[in-house]
Amino acid sequence: MSTPIPATVLRHLSSPVLAAIWRRARLQVERNGLSTAGSITIDLDAESAEALGGLLGRTVEARRTKIELADLDAALRASAAQCGLLAVLELLGGPLADRPAVRTQTAARKASLWAQLDAELRAVGLQARPWVPQWIAGLRAAGLLTRARDEAGVLISQICSVLGALQPALDGEEPAARWELAQLASSHTKGAHGLDSQSLAATAVLRAIAAATGQPEPTTAQARRDLWLSVGVNPDNVSGTVMAWGLRPPGDSPWAAMMRSRADLGLVTHITLQEWDAAARLEPWAAPGDLIRICENPQVLQAAAAARVRRPLMCVSGNPSIIGLLAVADLHLRGIQAAYHGDFDAAGIDIANRIHRLGATAWRMNHQDYLDAVASLIPLNSLTLPTAVARCTWDTDLATTMNHIGLAIHEEAVLGLLLDDLR
Repeated sequence: MSTPIPATVLRHLSSPVLAAIWRRARLQVERNGLSTAGSITIDLDAESAEALGGLLGRTVEARRTKIELADLDAALRASAAQCGLLAVLELLGGPLADRPAVRTQTAARKASLWAQLDAELRAVGLQARPWVPQWIAGLRAAGLLTRARDEAGVLISQICSVLGALQPALDGEEPAARWELAQLASSHTKGAHGLDSQSLAATAVLRAIAAATGQPEPTTAQARRDLWLSVGVNPDNVSGTVMAWGLRPPGDSPWAAMMRSRADLGLVTHITLQEWDAAARLEPWAAPGDLIRICENPQVLQAAAAARVRRPLMCVSGNPSIIGLLAVADLHLRGIQAAYHGDFDAAGIDIANRIHRLGATAWRMNHQDYLDAVASLIPLNSLTLPTAVARCTWDTDLATTMNHIGLAIHEEAVLGLLLDDLR
C-alpha cells in the first residue's frame, strides 16, 4: 500500500535514532484519546537530539528534554512529510488505540454480559435462588467471562440452558431426568464435548452446583464427578477400560465363553487392564480376517447396544487408555481387521493417527466422508474447528479439507451412518 509520505522522508522518520521518541509519543496520544495535547519527556543522546532538532527546526540539546506534542505535530505538518503526528505514528507503528474509548467499550460490554446473564437466569427461573449472588461473585472473581472473549455471550446461553435442565436437582428435588454428560452437553451446548472437564461451561456449571448444594468448589476429578452425580449427571463410568459390544472370541477358554455369553445376552463389557493381563490377551478376540469396528465416543457404543446391532464394536473412550492401545495392536498382530472412526476435529484426528499407527484402517473418515458430514449439518450442530489439524496419516487431503472448511464434526452427528454399518 502506498503512503502519503515520500519514501526518502519515511526512511528518515524511521531512523533508529528517532524510534524512542515515536514510542513515547504513541503511548501518550493513546492515553490522551488520540489527542496531541500534552508532552513527553525523554533522554536524548547527540544523534537523537540532532535528528529531532532538524525536524523541529531549532537546536535541541542532548539531555533530558520535554517535547510538546503539539509542537511535534505542527513541525511534521510543515515538513516534507506533509501530515500530522497521528498519521506518522500509524505509518511507522500501525493503527493507534484510543485507550479511554476502549476502556469505556470494555466496561459497557461487561455490563451487557452480566445483564444477559441475569436475563437468561430469569428465563430459566433461577434468578431469585439464594445461591445465585455467591455464584456470580465467584464468576467475576475468576474472570470466567473475560476468558471466554468473543464467545462470552454464547457461553452464558450454554451455562443457563444447562442450569435450566438441572433446575429441579439444584432445588434439592429428585432430578427430573437422568443424563449422560455427553448427552447433556449435546442438548444444551454446541456439541458432545461442551461440558468436558476443562471447558469454561463445565467450570461455571460445577461452580453453580457447588453453590446450590452448599459444597466447596471442586478442585479434583473425583470432586467434579461427585458434583455431577449429585444432580443426576453421569460424567464418565468407563475410564481406564475398553468397551466391547457383540464380541465373540472363538477360543475355548472360560473368558472366551463368557464373552460369547455376554454378547448373546446383549450386554456391553468393560474390559480392564487387569482383565487383559489375566485372560483377554491370551487368545484372539475374533477369527483372522474378521472385522471389528472401533469408535471413539461411548455414546456411539451405547447407541449400538440400544439398537442391538449384529456386528461387533469396540470403544476406546476418547484418548485411549493403555488397555485400548494394547487391544487394538493385538488385533493387528493376530490378522484381525480393525477399522476406526472418531471425531473430525484436531484432537480426534490425533487419536485416529495413534490408532492408525497400530494397524487400524479408517472407518468413514476420509475427506469425502467429512464433506458428506458437513453437507448434512444443521446450523445448531455447526461447530467451529477450534484448532487446525496438523496432519492425517491415512488421508493426506483430510487435514487440508478440514482446515479449509473450518468445521468440527463429532461422531454423534453421523451416528445413523455408523449404526447402518453395524447392522
